[in-house]
Amino acid sequence: MSTRTARLESRSTLGLLFVIGLAVLAFSVALAITIGPANLSVRDVYAVVLEHWGVGSSGVSRIKDGIVWELRLPRTLLAAVCGAGLALCGVIMQSLLRNPLADPFVLGISSGASTGAVMIAVLGIGGGVISLSAGAFAGAVVSFGLVMLLAAGAGGGTSRVVLAGVAGTQLFSALTSFIVISSADAEQTRGVLFWLLGSLAGAGWTDVVLCGAVVAAGILVCLAQAPALDAFTFGNNAAATLGIPVQRVRLLLLTITALITAALVSAAGAIGFVGLVLPHAARFLVGSRHSRLLPATALIGAIFMVWVDAIARTAFAPQEIPVGVVTALIGVPAFAVILFRMRRSA
Repeated sequence: MSTRTARLESRSTLGLLFVIGLAVLAFSVALAITIGPANLSVRDVYAVVLEHWGVGSSGVSRIKDGIVWELRLPRTLLAAVCGAGLALCGVIMQSLLRNPLADPFVLGISSGASTGAVMIAVLGIGGGVISLSAGAFAGAVVSFGLVMLLAAGAGGGTSRVVLAGVAGTQLFSALTSFIVISSADAEQTRGVLFWLLGSLAGAGWTDVVLCGAVVAAGILVCLAQAPALDAFTFGNNAAATLGIPVQRVRLLLLTITALITAALVSAAGAIGFVGLVLPHAARFLVGSRHSRLLPATALIGAIFMVWVDAIARTAFAPQEIPVGVVTALIGVPAFAVILFRMRRSA
């Protein structure tokens, strides 16, 4: 078998795997929507969606139609978008920083978003005109700007970005704690804590469209930079030798990562371990070439978060638990396995 034939077969196999992955994602979304007290089937879900797209009549009651279209479908789709976006950002950060334990929150974005959110929810900044999501997004952007400023002032470099991210995280975490302790009552504290741990309870179509557009644009930009990401895994000097404008590409990818993370955190809160663990699972399946790794990681992240959200809203029904709690319970053992494998390979 020639090398060219082997490459064609490899590409066709990967294409088939991605088609299967998309089918699994579509079925997972439909099946997850049926889980709950309402008596729904997968057929009902597809029929409702097709009816809202102008194809046929679903034949279900208005109550079931509302449950599917207004409540569960936007929430499940937002879960898929969050999973895809956070996992994608994890791949980018691990490649840029050459650190298998990096995740999207290393830039301090999550803590900045938390500060912005509590300033709106607890201090009432904005007088009710600015939403909690808008405040969280603004806080995330300010945090990222501060981290980049600190890193630039320290001379740049990946290690300095990490150190600046740690400093930014600690600063905004302290501000969040101070605001909650000094100004929040018991009810506000409970609501803020639930949001900080990650919650998809208030998901709407606006969140789905905005976050979906940001993640889709981010995937396209990152795919266009896949060769550069391959080079970054060997270090900045190797990337520069291959003709890649290191500083410009790194700033572009860091900015894309920050915007995706900021948008997702502002809509769903801080959902940890997705961007840390899932890139390793994707590398195990498709290898480390980013032209394959990026879409595979996004697919795995989307499917994973769909089922995490289903568990979060039904495991202790009628009490809902934050999705960040579920991802941590799953992610910590997986993280321990990653550390153990790294120790064995060292």
